[in-house]
Amino acid sequence: MKIGFIGLGHMGAGMAARLLKAGHEVSVYNRTRTKADKFIAQGAKAIASASDACRSDAVITMLANDDAVESIVFGKDGIIDSLPVGATHISSSTISVALSGRLAAAHAKAGQRFIAAPVFGRPDVAAEGKLFVVAGGRGTRSRPRHRSSPRSGRKLSSSQIGRRQPIS
Repeated sequence: MKIGFIGLGHMGAGMAARLLKAGHEVSVYNRTRTKADKFIAQGAKAIASASDACRSDAVITMLANDDAVESIVFGKDGIIDSLPVGATHISSSTISVALSGRLAAAHAKAGQRFIAAPVFGRPDVAAEGKLFVVAGGRGTRSRPRHRSSPRSGRKLSSSQIGRRQPIS
């Protein structure tokens, strides 16, 4: 799969590395170009802008906050203007519910898919490919899937995730 990855900070670096190890064709973009260099050495494609990352089946953003996501998505040559119809934006950034709603509406209007997929874990957990991801978006709940609770190993179905429940 062709994936554009935007944001190579502590968490994004581990996630992008795992995608490369899994054999995906990954294009990487970061404001600080030198952060992309080690991924290029591992086989990632060098790109010059966020819009270049959108020449993929999906683009993943792992950015610091609402302001950073808004500027990459809605700014000049941003994701909304560059992502092809039918392609998917996966936001793994921790952002506000309000921004997530705006992103979902803007992508739907543009004929694109949006998945809010915040991650739980630390950078070392990301590098090991063991992050806990909660994904939400149109069509993400097509059938129950079972996952293990990170603390107990107990299986959870997708209909249980997000509801308050004791985890022992």
